[in-house]
This record gives sequence, structure tokens and C-alpha cells, in this order.
Amino acid sequence: MAKVAIVMGSDSDMPIMKKAAEFLDQMGIDFEMTIISAHREPDIFFEWAKGAKDRGVKVIIAGAGKAAHLPGMCAALFPMPVIGIPMKTSDLGGVDSLYSIVQMPSGIPVATVAINGGLNAGILAAKILATSDEKLLEKLEAYSEEMKQSVVEKAEKLDKVGYKDYE
Repeated sequence: MAKVAIVMGSDSDMPIMKKAAEFLDQMGIDFEMTIISAHREPDIFFEWAKGAKDRGVKVIIAGAGKAAHLPGMCAALFPMPVIGIPMKTSDLGGVDSLYSIVQMPSGIPVATVAINGGLNAGILAAKILATSDEKLLEKLEAYSEEMKQSVVEKAEKLDKVGYKDYE
């Protein structure tokens, strides 16, 4: 049974949404992934979102661009956390998407990550699940330690070779 559902409105969102999926894979978290347009196929969307809880979904990650209604509509229909990923757009650089996702009415919250923030959406979903999963929490703590070590190693390299030879 899936624990996280990843949904996007278009396959053009895949490069960003893939980052969330890859992180969930890395953490050993089950997920489902699909493409549904809330505007072009509302009947299919409503059935998918309303059925998510019964499919074992605990968190939805929804990516959308432009008017970006997909995450908010997920939050309106799904009783558990929804994480919205605003997509960068050619017209307004993703600010349109960001505002559409983050400016939800009272009572229908969507946790929103940065424009094109697929990786952070995956991490946030894992952190939500880790509140009741000690093994997952340990994996996340190890991931944080790996990030720290990476920065320490880069600083040591810079000290050793200097900025001119740093590659």
C-alpha cells in the first residue's frame, strides 16, 4: 500500500517531480505517481483524490504551474497533508504558481516548497511520515549527517587547494 502519492498536472513537470520520487525511493518509502489535470479531467481527478485515503496514502505531493489549482484541490478533498510544488513558468517565472499554491483560504492548508522544489517536497513528506516511524527518522538523521559531511569536505578541499584551483 502506498504511503505517498505524487501527482502532476503535466508530464512537463516530471523533471521536478522525479526529484521527490527519487528521494522517497532512497528512503524506502512506498509511493504512487500519476499525471492528472484537475482542469481537463476533473472527474478523474476527483475520483483519484477522494480515493487516496483508501489506497493508504498519508501525504500527497502535488506539482502544478500557472494557475496551479492541483495542490489546493487535493487539499480540499484529501484529509491529510498536501505538499505543493510550484512549477517555474515561462510567463511569470513560477511566481504565479507559488501564489496560487501558497495563498489558500483558511481551513484548506497546503504546505508549499520553493519553486521547482521537488527534492524538498520529498524530504518534507518523509519528515511527516517519520513522526510515527522510528526507522524512517533514523534514515533522515543519517541523510542530514551526510549533507553535513559533504559541506565539511568541501570546506576542507577549499582550504587545501584555494579558490583558484577549486573545481
